[in-house]
Amino acid sequence: MAHSISAQNIRFIFIYKQILTVPPNVSPNKPVPLVIDIQGKSGNAIAKFDNFQEKLMHLIVVSDDFQFFNHIHPTYKQNRRFEINASFPQPGNYSLFSDYKPSGEKEQVSVLKAQVAGKIPSPDPIVDLNSAKTFGDTKVNLTFSKPKLKAGEDVTLQFNLQNAADNQPIKDLQPYLGEKGHLVILRHSPNLTAADYIHAHAMKNTPPEQVSFHTQFPQPGKYKVWGQFNRGGKVVTADFWVEVI
Repeated sequence: MAHSISAQNIRFIFIYKQILTVPPNVSPNKPVPLVIDIQGKSGNAIAKFDNFQEKLMHLIVVSDDFQFFNHIHPTYKQNRRFEINASFPQPGNYSLFSDYKPSGEKEQVSVLKAQVAGKIPSPDPIVDLNSAKTFGDTKVNLTFSKPKLKAGEDVTLQFNLQNAADNQPIKDLQPYLGEKGHLVILRHSPNLTAADYIHAHAMKNTPPEQVSFHTQFPQPGKYKVWGQFNRGGKVVTADFWVEVI
């Protein structure tokens, strides 16, 4: 089956059309080939894509209930075509956010949909607003530059990383995709669109155990944030729910 959607990134004026092709039958936990075809503004092939954060495309895959998150990087096969094998853990609906830069233009975001056959679980997420969690051997505390998150206001999100064993600040943080960390934010919505997607870049010159991101939440609601960090060659994905008023 194939899905196509035209998406306009809310920050830019360029419009691109994408077509996602997946096998007709997708089973949970079995790798399947994904093919993403990107067309230019007039339906023509895009001649070239630029690297950003060390990749030509960042593909974010999330389940409707936000319990599953995967950040992968399709391979460019020329003639506007990207390919990758991916697995989906359970039946249900998934949104795929592709983040890319046609050569010489701004970063673009498009969203496509995929479905895995079977009994579909409730799309209602389990919302936990706890701002301190442990992920494997890493304890992460998420703080904000303002006491309340308000729509339309600039804010800094700060991830403080500690060793889970002794609560000491970590000392082995390495660059991830060319930066100190990677952040994706999604607003929970019954029908996710590119307007619900936020991608922020890590700020420079922060303490070794801290990773900060400057961003803005466009409207009120519940958002989930996924911060990713490289500890000694192992990627730690720290996810948190936040509420914006």
